[in-house]
Amino acid sequence: MKKKDFVTLILGTIGGILFALGMCMALLPAWGVFRQGVAVGAAGTLVLAAMLVVRRKMDGKPAILWNARTVGITLLGVVGALGLGLGMCMTMLWDLLVPGILVGLAGIVLLLCLFPVVKGLE
Repeated sequence: MKKKDFVTLILGTIGGILFALGMCMALLPAWGVFRQGVAVGAAGTLVLAAMLVVRRKMDGKPAILWNARTVGITLLGVVGALGLGLGMCMTMLWDLLVPGILVGLAGIVLLLCLFPVVKGLE
């Protein structure tokens, strides 16, 4: 395993766990730690962003290449993830089963659209 792959693995695991734990803390009212959950989730997001910058630097590329394509892909991913999360909240927390499933499926479709947008079609 190359050094850059190992660093990506470690930072991705730490960031993912922090983000997931923060989401659980924030979304489960029985725990009563909403603010702490937001802080832990934000820390996970920062670790994942740092992983992106570190990986690109280790590849010898600029930290983040800002152009319309990158911004569009990022927005597509964010909207898809929010749609999937909203659908899950609608079904599990708000007792809106059918609308929640439809919103969640729309989020999944948006996330699946990332594959051809990023990799392209052959």
